[in-house]
Amino acid sequence: MTEFGPVAWPPAPIRTGRLVLREPEARDRAAVIELFTSPEVGTYIGGPRQREEFERAVPEAPKRRPGLFVVDLDGAMIGIVTLDRRDPEHPVHVRPGASEAELGYMFLPQAWGHGYAAEACAAALGWCAGALPGEPVVLTTQTANERSMRLAAKLGFTEVERYEAYGAEQWFGMWSPVVLSG
Repeated sequence: MTEFGPVAWPPAPIRTGRLVLREPEARDRAAVIELFTSPEVGTYIGGPRQREEFERAVPEAPKRRPGLFVVDLDGAMIGIVTLDRRDPEHPVHVRPGASEAELGYMFLPQAWGHGYAAEACAAALGWCAGALPGEPVVLTTQTANERSMRLAAKLGFTEVERYEAYGAEQWFGMWSPVVLSG
C-alpha cells in the first residue's frame, strides 16, 4: 500500500474461527513460491510465474509490506489477502482521482472450497473498516472467474461497472462498511 494513511503497521494478528491473518515470515517462502507459480492460481491473473525465476527473486526473509496478510491455517500459510491503494491513474474508480483501498486475495488450490477466502477477506475488511472508518474498498476480478465473483457477492461487494482489460471482461465492485447512526 502506498500511503495507506494513519494506520499502524503491522497490526496485531487477526484471528478468526479457523484462521490467523499475520505478517509473512521466513517459513512461508515455499508456500509463497507455490502460490505464485501455480497454474491454477494463475488462471485469471496473467498466468503463473516461472518457478526457477521466482525462486531466485523471493528473498529468504520476507520484507515488510503494509497491507499484506498471510492467511495461516494451523501454522501453515494457505494464501494471502492484500489491501493496496488503487493507482489514481487507473481509469476505473468509485471516487474520481482518489486512490481507494483495493482488496486482493490468492489461495493455494488445496485451500479452495472450504470458505477460507471468505473468512479471511471478511476479517481483513473488518480490520480496514476500523482502521479507515467510512472508506470504501474496491475489488476487480475477471467475470470469467466464477469463484471470485461468488466471493465478491458473499462479502457484500456491489457492482459499479464492467470494463475490458487484459483481453477479458473485468468486474469492478465496491464494499462500504456499515455505519450505524445513534
